[in-house]
Amino acid sequence: MGQQTILLADDEETLRTNLAQVLEEEGFRVIACRDGNEALRALKANNVDALITDLRMPGICGMELIDHARKLAPEAAVVVITAFGEVETAVEAMKKGARDYICKPLIFDEVIFKVKRLLAHETLAKENRVLREQIRQSSQPTTVIAESRAMTALLAAVRRISNIMSNVLICGASGTGKEVLARALHYGGITKSKPFIPVNCGGLTETLLESELFGHRRGAFTGADSDHIGFFEAADEGTLFLDEIGNLPLKCQAVLLRAIEEKAITRVGENRSRPVDIRIVAATNHDLEHAIKAGEFREDLYYRLNVVRLTLPPLRERPEDIAPLIAHFVEKYNAELNCECPGFGQAAMDAMKRHQWRGNVRELQNVVERALIFGGDHEIQPSDLFIEGVSAEMPDATALDLRTATREFEHGHILRVMSGLGNNKAATAEALGIGLSSLYRKLEEFDVAKSVSDEPVHT
Repeated sequence: MGQQTILLADDEETLRTNLAQVLEEEGFRVIACRDGNEALRALKANNVDALITDLRMPGICGMELIDHARKLAPEAAVVVITAFGEVETAVEAMKKGARDYICKPLIFDEVIFKVKRLLAHETLAKENRVLREQIRQSSQPTTVIAESRAMTALLAAVRRISNIMSNVLICGASGTGKEVLARALHYGGITKSKPFIPVNCGGLTETLLESELFGHRRGAFTGADSDHIGFFEAADEGTLFLDEIGNLPLKCQAVLLRAIEEKAITRVGENRSRPVDIRIVAATNHDLEHAIKAGEFREDLYYRLNVVRLTLPPLRERPEDIAPLIAHFVEKYNAELNCECPGFGQAAMDAMKRHQWRGNVRELQNVVERALIFGGDHEIQPSDLFIEGVSAEMPDATALDLRTATREFEHGHILRVMSGLGNNKAATAEALGIGLSSLYRKLEEFDVAKSVSDEPVHT
């Protein structure tokens, strides 16, 4: 946390000068103003953590200044100075949003105590918001399985850079685990107790980009009904993970570049900048060098992001990681699905090692989850896998009529195709030559629609 700023507004010069000096000796940055008009200008131009204001001043009075502070600096702690015997006026100020009041003649120790207490409360509130975000994110995967030489070297590099705030670019095919690696970087070093904020760049539009990244103040545009903190401020002192940065439109790239270079943002509807201290971790499955040559990605932004580059190899190039990945996901889904699967039999493990894994770790995770859904209380066999190139054991033909046998084959074929396409239902429907609604209907018939997630876990 950087030096905190206090805006002090009082028309009594001696009081203002002495109080400013005392607060500065306590380590605060103080902006001292002699009237309400000067204080309002300072409020508009600075990021203020606390406002101490007299209620009776030339120009804008303290009550009006509190109204402006609620709009310009809604997170600032407000303390009012009032004359002895005017407690009712101070109570009115607290109804407007002031957090406390102090009576003249001032006791400086009392002022310092109240200001520190209020700022500590605001800091705790912010930390609680961060903690809630961390808890929400805690269900996301953070374990990086690394037994292959390539992954072991990659994790060694992550450990080396986890205690610095340099920007990082993570490259790799879809499904290789780029977000998991970003989380390992974040939680493995100096940012582990700070926020990790993931952003899907493909979902950012030019019209809402600045509001989403930098926030906005109430009334900045139609629909802005309240003040909004953007991704940059939410990630302050932590990590902002920009997933699929190659999908960001060119105009949006320019806005992002300016924020990275200035290490400050300006909320939409405001004219004052707010400093931010964050590590940018960007991820892509695109060839950004090719995109630069094609005029689709800014070269200056690329160099800002590519301070440290980490490249995740596809799963087929690190077969040593397949068995430990399977063990990890078996343990995960045993707990989540309340199964008692002892693991994969040798034949099933051999089949998994032969598979090409076009969908990388994401596809492997889906296969393991599905295997435990349908056969989770026994050792997994090839017939439980439903992956391309592995023949499922057909039911006893004498026990099935044609309609049932056809249904069983259709069931297995749909799951095998879906697995090969990384569980993408739209692509599966297209490959099968049926409509998406028809696919959902068939999955419901097989009672698997709710057990197979639409959302990818690894990026």
